[in-house]
Amino acid sequence: MVWGTILLWIVGLFVLYVVIFTAVKDGINRSEIGKLIKTRYGVKDEIISVSDDEIEKELEDEFKGSV
Repeated sequence: MVWGTILLWIVGLFVLYVVIFTAVKDGINRSEIGKLIKTRYGVKDEIISVSDDEIEKELEDEFKGSV
């Protein structure tokens, strides 16, 4: 019974987080200031590409440093 209550709280708080996050994000994007910033500075989603070799090198360097 206690676990059910805890689970319900966790689910409820997660739903509340999603609702608030979406509302704030949409509110900022649709506001006059948000539109002004988009037109003046532009909004670009940067796509960072990382090769497998770079990832492996970084992991090897990190592993060598910890040993």
